[in-house]
Amino acid sequence: MDRTTRSRRWLGGALALALGTGLSLMGISGTAQAADINVAKNAGFESGLANWTCSAGSGATVSSPVHGGASALKATPAGQDNAKCTQTVSVKPNSTYTLSAWVQGSYTYLGASGTGTTDVSTWTPDSAGWKQLSTTFTTGGSTTSVTVYTHGWYGQTPYFADDVSVFGPDGGGGGDPDPVVPATPAGLAVGSVTSSSVALSWSTVTGATGYNLYQNGAKVQSVSGASATATGLSASTSYSFQVSATNAAGESAKSSAVTGTTSASGGGGGGTVPKHAVTGYWQNFNNGATVQKISDVPANYDIIAVSFADATGTPGGVTFNLDSAGLGGYTVAQFKADVAAKKAAGKSVIISIGGQNGTVTINDATSATNFANSVYALMQEYGFNGVDIDLENGLNATYMTQALRSLSSKAGSGLVITMAPQTIDMQSTSNEYFKTALNIKDILTVVNMQYYNSGSMLGCDGKVYSQGSVDFLTALACIQLEGGLTPAQVGLGLPASTSGAGSGYVSPTIVNNALDCLARGTNCGSFTPSRTYPSLRGAMTWSTNWDAKSGNAWSNAVGPHVHGLP
Repeated sequence: MDRTTRSRRWLGGALALALGTGLSLMGISGTAQAADINVAKNAGFESGLANWTCSAGSGATVSSPVHGGASALKATPAGQDNAKCTQTVSVKPNSTYTLSAWVQGSYTYLGASGTGTTDVSTWTPDSAGWKQLSTTFTTGGSTTSVTVYTHGWYGQTPYFADDVSVFGPDGGGGGDPDPVVPATPAGLAVGSVTSSSVALSWSTVTGATGYNLYQNGAKVQSVSGASATATGLSASTSYSFQVSATNAAGESAKSSAVTGTTSASGGGGGGTVPKHAVTGYWQNFNNGATVQKISDVPANYDIIAVSFADATGTPGGVTFNLDSAGLGGYTVAQFKADVAAKKAAGKSVIISIGGQNGTVTINDATSATNFANSVYALMQEYGFNGVDIDLENGLNATYMTQALRSLSSKAGSGLVITMAPQTIDMQSTSNEYFKTALNIKDILTVVNMQYYNSGSMLGCDGKVYSQGSVDFLTALACIQLEGGLTPAQVGLGLPASTSGAGSGYVSPTIVNNALDCLARGTNCGSFTPSRTYPSLRGAMTWSTNWDAKSGNAWSNAVGPHVHGLP
């Protein structure tokens, strides 16, 4: 079944369900009785998937993100499976129940079937943070059990669910025990700091649905996870922090205090690059494209991403090995001199981490520290201006954020940070790549999403677009532009030639038309953004080598166009 047909059925079904739910709700009145309970079992997934069944093995419990307690459901659609997770609950006939759950991620549905009256469903197309879905149903005269469910949507990213409630009369099966006031959080620790922020983390408390952060004795934040960043602080100043845990039963005592001291002049600003910039990846290997020295890269490129760093035996650690043999005897000394010359000419040269075969993993505090230390060491040794994150096998937003903020505190405000996620990584602000970009927005230079090697994707208007057109570029860029990134942090990543990618190549004319559409509101396709983004950063290509193989046709056409944007 193609995606268009599936989308039409979904929209029609959602409308019918919404209408059906509305009609049911109009006939419901009254308040909950004293005996009403949550009849769902393992409602917070604290016991793994006990009492729950997920289709095609799509469900798992995770420790982050969670809405309450220590666990939540993560369900991943794949192929023809929409990651449906169900539980059959005991209910009383002729009774009213309120069904609710906290969800996060891409398309997420919550519903009940087998009610004996009108089955109900509700959904959300996207939620960057935890959002509560809620609906109500009435059981039939002989109904003693109902199936409640969550599910996502075909081909979309995973969704998360937590703290499910089916609140109404006890149908004989009982429910989870009532919550008690959670314990005091332990392990409060200071993470990375800048001149205006302090990152903090602590151990998860069982039974907690949230946490309060206290700064110098005053409550400043309420968060759902076991970490927070205090912002708006003064440079070179010490602050006292405490944290408490909360749930429906109340708030715990405050933790022991820790002190965080801001730096005198921390990182930030995303480095110094032109208002409109062209990024090109330089290949440290020979795959049939033109072999280049850094000095061979044309002046139309403002940011040169050296591809790639190599993983070391230390978790999170990276190093760089120049492929002198593959590059015709290019020496380390020549390479360093060429990097210095490009920087003297006003260009930025950065080290790229990842690529299609990249194996660098940053999934805990130790690997985040190792990453920051090793990248900074490469910057000092080779003169790199910063780092590019091109981890195509996924990343952890919490620890990648920690790593990049730590690097920023070492490198200062001149640090250049770029990212090259795949299209699927930027469909929702709940995706790890998108979350990372938003987490480091104050120090991020540009996100050059790869608009190639991609299947069809949703645009910001909810329509499906296929790669290879102006609309694919503009409608998908709109998600980032309206999802929290500044226009100066958004670039269009395309292959320099048909040899540069398996699919998705478009002519430089299409690239330039897309840039015009976003920055000026001209040369658009069928999709026209609701506003223009004159400060759009520019474009990126893989690679300078494939560009050279085609006589630099891409950079000769796109480079001047980018530099001529308003």
